[in-house]
Amino acid sequence: MIKNVKKQVNNQRGLTLVELLAVIVILGIIAAIAIPSIGKIIENTKIDSVKADAIQIINSAKIYYSETGEANIALSDLKNNHIELNSEFSDNTSVSVKEGEFRITGKGEKDNIEVEFSNVSISDINNAKKGDKEIKKSQ
Repeated sequence: MIKNVKKQVNNQRGLTLVELLAVIVILGIIAAIAIPSIGKIIENTKIDSVKADAIQIINSAKIYYSETGEANIALSDLKNNHIELNSEFSDNTSVSVKEGEFRITGKGEKDNIEVEFSNVSISDINNAKKGDKEIKKSQ
């Protein structure tokens, strides 16, 4: 039995050059397919981050509205209420209140990915297609 084990250990061979090249080619093909997909996933994550910040702005505007009663709320008014955002929004970003509905208008950017909001509510943001960079009011 010991002879058989020694024989198997001594009988092992390494990979040939052709086998090694075949593995490298297969890994290269897989990488060529995966890299563009990963880039799109990263871009969608940045867009989702801007959307989440827009929802946070609307929620902060609700609190501000309950305190002041102002119907047009600028982003600068909300920054005084300790709102922290992961993305940058343009200075002219604002939230308007009409018939009890809160809508945001403005542009947000995260790592050179810009998302534009045109008079949209939270439900409009949530119902937007994945990867949309321009979100408009639903009819």
